Amino acid sequence: MQVATIQLAAENDPDANRDRAVSRIRAAADAGANLVVLPELWPVGYFAFDAYADAAEPVPGPTTEQLGAVADEHSITLHGGSILERDGEDLYNTSVLFGPGGELLATYRKMHLFGYDSEEATRLTAGSEVCAVETDRGTVGLTTCYDLRFPSLYRSLVDAGVELILVTSAWPRERLDHWHLFTRTRAVENQVFLVAANLTGSIRGVDLAGESVVVDPWGIGRTNAGTGPRTGHAQIDIGEVQETRESFPALADRRL
Repeated sequence: MQVATIQLAAENDPDANRDRAVSRIRAAADAGANLVVLPELWPVGYFAFDAYADAAEPVPGPTTEQLGAVADEHSITLHGGSILERDGEDLYNTSVLFGPGGELLATYRKMHLFGYDSEEATRLTAGSEVCAVETDRGTVGLTTCYDLRFPSLYRSLVDAGVELILVTSAWPRERLDHWHLFTRTRAVENQVFLVAANLTGSIRGVDLAGESVVVDPWGIGRTNAGTGPRTGHAQIDIGEVQETRESFPALADRRL
């Protein structure tokens, strides 16, 4: 399976951001990607807190319809990153996953909202449900950015049978070392593939790290998209997860 991480620079123009994202998805699919992953809150930019309310929409809604159509058009599994979801009076940071027929396979409302130097925790509502879903790409778990700092969430995904974890993110450049530490650690301690797509560029004066990665069950990076609006590509085999767990049975040795 070929995986593509699409690294976008979110700008103050949601329509242009959508057009750019769709173009990049199509290019990744044309290059052979079977699974494509987008960053966190790419339609508006994570740090554009004052734009959250206006950008929020229902799920399903206009953005998910557009993303589903692209997945169907190219017969790819598409993690559409996260968007701002409006459900009644509540706003959520919601990730969306589509199957190769364009069907919405799963949604995940970010559980751990960022409070440090951020307004996310005051403007949005936290999700409460772990997301693990059976797909034709294996059993997939969804998490978002700040979730990476909370290992219990990832262990619960493994207990649910997850072999591949997709992370959508808007990780700042000033904490880039933590990005690489956590993406590798979450992969190796849970013996899973981890695919993490991050925003790049600058929004509201905050520089985003980029460096989207694919990490294998041994904690070895398969690709790094570097900085700038680039797409990372990596070939992975989900069968390596079971091989790793059998050859080095750390998960079987747990004592609860």
